[in-house]
Amino acid sequence: MECHDGRPSELPSTVLYAVLRLRVDVFVVEQECPYPELDGRDLSADCHWWWVSEGDRVLATLRLVDEPRAVDGSGSAGRIGRVATAVVARGRGLAGQLMDRAMAEGVARGHRRVVLDAQSAMADWYGRRGFVASGPEFLEDGIPHLPMVRALTDGA
Repeated sequence: MECHDGRPSELPSTVLYAVLRLRVDVFVVEQECPYPELDGRDLSADCHWWWVSEGDRVLATLRLVDEPRAVDGSGSAGRIGRVATAVVARGRGLAGQLMDRAMAEGVARGHRRVVLDAQSAMADWYGRRGFVASGPEFLEDGIPHLPMVRALTDGA
C-alpha cells in the first residue's frame, strides 16, 4: 500500500478516475444517495487530495480545501471532506492516516482550525481525532450530519 497526495488538476487521468470512482461507490451507490458528488470544490486551486492505493485500486481518500469564511471570524480554517474508504479496506486505519496528513497540511497552510460535516454515525470516530461538535445535527441527502471542528493552534 502507498499513500499519495496531490492537487486533482495535476493528477493523471487514471488516478483522478480511481479517486472519484471510490467516492461515487461509497457516497452514491453504497449510501444510496443520488446527489451531485462532483461539487466543483475539487477544481479550486486550494484543493488537495490524499489517497491510499494498492496497485491501481484506491482504498481510501479525503480532501482538504480552504474554508471560504471562518466559522466564527477568528482566523483561517480548512475544510476536510469526501472522507471515503472502500468496504474491503475498512478497519485498517487508512482514513486515520490520511486525516493526520491533512491536519499537518492545515498547520502548514496556517489554518487555526479544521472543520467538517461528519455523518452523525461517524461523530465518535472524528471525536477520537480531536473534533468536537460545533452546531446542531442536520440532514444532508437524507443522512444525519453533525458539524465539527478541531483546533490546530492554541487559542483557536
